[in-house]
Amino acid sequence: MCPFEPPLTKTQSLHIVPLGPHHHRLCLFLCLFINSLIAYPLFDLHFDLKPQEDDEPPPKRVKVSSRKGDLPKSTLLTDPASCSLNDLMSHPLVRQGDDEVVGAKGVVKKVEFVRIVAEALYSLGYNKAGARLEEESGIPLQSAEVKLFMQQILDGKWDESVATLRKIGLIDEKIVKLASFEILEQKFFELLDGKNVMDALKTLRTELGPLCVNNDRVRELSLCIVSPLKQVLAGMSGQDVVRPKSRTKLLEELQKLLPPTVIIREQRLVHLVEQALDLQLDACRFHNSLVGEMSLLTDHQCGRDQIPSQTLQILQDHSDEVWFLQFSHGGKYLASSAADCLVIIWEVKLDGLFCVKHRFSGHQKPVSNISWSPDDHQLLTCGVEEVVRRWDVESDKSISMWDLEGKELECWKGHRTIRISDLGITSDGKHVVSVCKDNMILLFGWESKAEKVIQEDQTVTSFVLSTDNKYLLVSLWNQEIHLWDIEGTAKLISKYNGHKRSRFVIRSCFGGLNQAFISSGSEDSQVYIWHISSGELVETLAGHSGTVNCVSWNPADPHMLASASDDHTIRIWGLNQVKMEHNDTVSNGVHYCNGGT
Repeated sequence: MCPFEPPLTKTQSLHIVPLGPHHHRLCLFLCLFINSLIAYPLFDLHFDLKPQEDDEPPPKRVKVSSRKGDLPKSTLLTDPASCSLNDLMSHPLVRQGDDEVVGAKGVVKKVEFVRIVAEALYSLGYNKAGARLEEESGIPLQSAEVKLFMQQILDGKWDESVATLRKIGLIDEKIVKLASFEILEQKFFELLDGKNVMDALKTLRTELGPLCVNNDRVRELSLCIVSPLKQVLAGMSGQDVVRPKSRTKLLEELQKLLPPTVIIREQRLVHLVEQALDLQLDACRFHNSLVGEMSLLTDHQCGRDQIPSQTLQILQDHSDEVWFLQFSHGGKYLASSAADCLVIIWEVKLDGLFCVKHRFSGHQKPVSNISWSPDDHQLLTCGVEEVVRRWDVESDKSISMWDLEGKELECWKGHRTIRISDLGITSDGKHVVSVCKDNMILLFGWESKAEKVIQEDQTVTSFVLSTDNKYLLVSLWNQEIHLWDIEGTAKLISKYNGHKRSRFVIRSCFGGLNQAFISSGSEDSQVYIWHISSGELVETLAGHSGTVNCVSWNPADPHMLASASDDHTIRIWGLNQVKMEHNDTVSNGVHYCNGGT
């Protein structure tokens, strides 16, 4: 904690040295909140455009002036004669029991809020403003005992700090012992570093050992004395020289260990603001573009124009129903297969247009499935009750093929393998996922041999794995799509409906930025898109004249979606440029994405 500075008078003004765009917004954010918590403004705000001459380093410089005429009037945030920040921003406090709360919802405790604002001011280097907030509000950032404890750590008063540790209100004895161990280990290292071997040995035997917290660590530390060549570097094994960690680093680690009610976490307010921004992104049902910069002054919201909704190209090289298609992992190619027994590799050009790269015509029967190799250099294709072929994408050759009755590479037998209608392998190759019965999906670990079963109430028609292998999207006979979390114990987390399926296998996919959407074909000739978190149907794409059998979202371009249909065509969907041109960047305090990828 920095020494207490004399408070500003009501007539004084604070000049904040500009640090950068992010600091400007956060500082303004803090100052507005501070003014809303007290009876009158702490200070009038001025932003200096030139560096101030001061003894403190630039990031921590604050300048106090006694009159408002030091800066041109144009630099004043408001005209004090007509309106103050307090008039604009302050709100009456609401009583909730014995605790004062702020905000319309009455859930933010004033004491906690003031403390984290004060911590933010100190962490930004505004020590005078932080001290003034503590003095004006009567709410200290830390208790007197905690301040003493922190100073003792920085001064290296190890025995005193261990004694003070028991006076700062810790209830959990385990935390007290863990914190004591961290402090005494630092004492041990500093003694050893100062060549006080006997005192270090005494600390190890009479202080660290009796705590019975980490006996393995105590044995490790003893090596520092017994065998100097195998000493430990600040808690990291396998180093040759002992170097104690900095006391500031120790204090940071203790702050993480002790409960936040005792010591406020560093940059807690910044963390809460970042959480709020993330929640805004997650809640935005149309968010599908990278955000370069988000403002704290406006709410984030994307428009519908971020979802692929316009047909950009129609591919018509197949002569029969197109059953399957899939983008390569890098998004450079699109593979499609059809009832015409043809497999076509399409290349995505820099301008976003598709052209034919290869036509594979080795199959004698309709091709029902395609799978890319992890490096996108090879392709597996499977015909209806025929063979599996492996193709080299660059050379346009069929490298090898396996008859379905061919050589057995690994046997996987049992009552659950009576009928396998769909199959997938995780990207790390460690697990295989299969539909082994009408309503049962089996996840099998190749190495662990462990099995995990997902039981549905309806017949499973198809499924797809997310790219991170954490989720499974299951299409069912009853026109529902289920999202399963398959990490740990499998659990159903969401359901999607609205599309039509009564006769055919309809395939769905994950897609969009961070796979925030799912899409599916439909027997009503349309493509359906849902927001994955909310389950809301956000778009329905019309254009095909036959059943849409399969969809695939380009993993490298969140604005590119492909659909395959019984009308013998593939449609490439992209952003509706007309809608985008009519969207302003900021409107009514809401920030809109501009569609950049």
